[in-house]
Amino acid sequence: MTTSPQDCPDMDAVRKEIDRIDDALVGLLVERWGYVDRAWQLKSSPAEATVPWRIQQVIDRVRDKAEAQGLPQALAEALWRQIIGWGIQYEEEKLGGADKS
Repeated sequence: MTTSPQDCPDMDAVRKEIDRIDDALVGLLVERWGYVDRAWQLKSSPAEATVPWRIQQVIDRVRDKAEAQGLPQALAEALWRQIIGWGIQYEEEKLGGADKS
């Protein structure tokens, strides 16, 4: 592991670091998805899958964190809207046909 992108002496090192980060991101997404899976179990109808104020709260928080750390806010927002959208769709499907007992 290098300490910064500038420490990578060549493209092989850059690719190795990107792969390392991708592996970590997948692990974090798996962890996040576990909470999405739990969330639908705590809700009672598909209408509860979309909570506009919560979606905006998450987006605002992510945009602020992105800006503070030098990531384009638009990129962070686009990624999170996609992640949130997948979660909403998953919850709606589960709530629409699930027996929660």
